[in-house]
Amino acid sequence: MQSSNARITLLFALSVAGLLFSGYLSAVKFFSEVCALNEQCPYFLGYPACYFGFAMYLTMTILTAQFFLGGLTRSVALNALKVVSGAGIIFAGYFTLQELPRLFAGGLSAYVLGLPTCAYGLLVYIAIFCIAFAAHRE
Repeated sequence: MQSSNARITLLFALSVAGLLFSGYLSAVKFFSEVCALNEQCPYFLGYPACYFGFAMYLTMTILTAQFFLGGLTRSVALNALKVVSGAGIIFAGYFTLQELPRLFAGGLSAYVLGLPTCAYGLLVYIAIFCIAFAAHRE
């Protein structure tokens, strides 16, 4: 059970990291009306994709916090994390695929951070999904 709690602590840390990153991207877009880091700004349902990323990371942060506060059972929290991170994988994966032509044309120098911001979101969603899956199997 010790490693399971360590995994859930890691899930909380990854959720907060995603929340901070997507929060930064969302705040820059909201207050300046330009996308952060000189990237293209993908839209979904008429809103910047980073807003949806922020909502998903906020949801995962709340879920893990609720687990630690005793508001959710371990199983419910991990299942919910798998659902939200799974949706995030599909969401960020879709927008990352749209960025591949620019990445292949310009190389890693096409982006300030080397990869599109959606790709970093995708990596964190994948990590959360895999860790939640492993923790749930314990």
